[in-house]
Amino acid sequence: MTDAAANPRSVPAPARPAAAAHPDRIDPRRLVAFMAMVFGMFMAILDIQIVSASLAEIQAGLSASADEISWVQTAYLIAEVIMIPLSGFLGRAFSTRYLFAISAAGFTMASALCATATSLEQMIVYRAIQGFIGGGMIPSVFAAAFTIFPPSKRNLVSPLIGLVATLAPTIGPTVGGYLTELFSWHWLFLVNVIPGVCVTIATYALVDFDKPDLKLLERFDWWGLAFMGAFLGSLEYVLEEGPTKDWFQEPLIVAFTAVLVVSGVAFFVRVLTADEPIVDLYAFKDRNFAGGSAFSFVLGIGLYGLTYLYPVYLGRVRGYSALQIGETMFVTGVCMFFMAPVAGRLSAKLDPRVMLAIGLCGFAGGTWIASGITKDWDFDELLWPQILRGCSLMLCMVPINNLALGTLPPARLKNASGLYNLTRNLGGAVGLAIINTVLNDRMDLHLARLHEKVTWSSQKALETLAGLQGALSSLGSDAELAATRKLAQIVRMQAQVMAFGDAFLLLTILFLATGMMVFVLRKPAPPKPGAAPGGGH
Repeated sequence: MTDAAANPRSVPAPARPAAAAHPDRIDPRRLVAFMAMVFGMFMAILDIQIVSASLAEIQAGLSASADEISWVQTAYLIAEVIMIPLSGFLGRAFSTRYLFAISAAGFTMASALCATATSLEQMIVYRAIQGFIGGGMIPSVFAAAFTIFPPSKRNLVSPLIGLVATLAPTIGPTVGGYLTELFSWHWLFLVNVIPGVCVTIATYALVDFDKPDLKLLERFDWWGLAFMGAFLGSLEYVLEEGPTKDWFQEPLIVAFTAVLVVSGVAFFVRVLTADEPIVDLYAFKDRNFAGGSAFSFVLGIGLYGLTYLYPVYLGRVRGYSALQIGETMFVTGVCMFFMAPVAGRLSAKLDPRVMLAIGLCGFAGGTWIASGITKDWDFDELLWPQILRGCSLMLCMVPINNLALGTLPPARLKNASGLYNLTRNLGGAVGLAIINTVLNDRMDLHLARLHEKVTWSSQKALETLAGLQGALSSLGSDAELAATRKLAQIVRMQAQVMAFGDAFLLLTILFLATGMMVFVLRKPAPPKPGAAPGGGH
């Protein structure tokens, strides 16, 4: 070293840049391992929505009723929402390698079991297992992204996990519609088997990000787990079933609400007083994490709410099949795919708060356009709202990830990642509950108002009725009755479309209001070239 210092020319010129750049180099082994984990997360999130477009076919195959079949989706969601926050503790105890490999293997086996189900009861049990085990993969990917990659590379990694986390539920109905149309509903689950085996093998062989700490299991808080399971499970059930069962008019909703309140109080007391809590809520003391989680909650409303609203409109109003709905909705997925690299570049140049505000305003622009929806809207009219939605999802997801998780110390990342992902899922559940309630209540309101106008004294109503009667004249004496029924259907359809417009308008207000609040977050320090990854071991 003394010789080199005395004679600088003896040191080859390229050596210094190479040495300086070394900390920013991504280990190919870890990159392959991370990509396998990302694909596992894609499967777990995809399975939330992949059955949504094919519930009618599953219902017929399992001889279930229309009320019962929704449990195919509800069972998955309830189980997953319990596992997501629990994964932080399990990841520290078993390590990322073992938790992810076990989760991928269990998810794969549960998927195969779902395909073999011959009754609704079997399907519900298998879907619950699939959701619970698969839920361990989602937060592990977010924690790994901020653990193994240096801050200077996050503008490459964040768009990737953001794309997967938002693209998977968006294209779920499309993939499900194609698989059911071309093969059968069994392939909604069989499609996971071969990729699941590959992900399991790859993660077990390649993941080496951290070491297990099995001593944590000696202090595992079983009471905390019981309270958390009852709290989150009851919350998910109430939000899922409340809108369709008229909320507190249904005794079962009242019972689960009571469980929700009691277990919720017990859970929060437990996690704030236990020596080794099942979930560490003190991560919310970090202003950026708390704010980022709040924005993630709103993003969940936009992600899952709009993934629900558009297909429901296309199915109920336009009468589209599952395949037609998937083809119409594919625009959003394409826009997200092409926007991901753009979002990555912008994240390296723009203040993430500005980027997030632009994304939320883009969301608001899309839902504002959609608030003018009519019964005649088709692919062309829905094009711009879907383009804005796809681009805005990526503009929101990347900065929210960086703002919420990018400033946390490595030791808190696994736990915080579980809480962060939980807020997005809960946002989706709350959003769907609100949207369904708005659709039901506003439709009743618009229907009552339209009935006041469509009377025997209304000249326009009489002219419409006469025109319908003329068109149905081939029915003879039944033409008048058929025309009256047709007019009633038209009025009901109009009320339904107006309710969709109100739901889109409500989302517009929500996104605009949230966009105005982004600057309460701190601007994170720019990544330093050569900085080590947060949690390298």
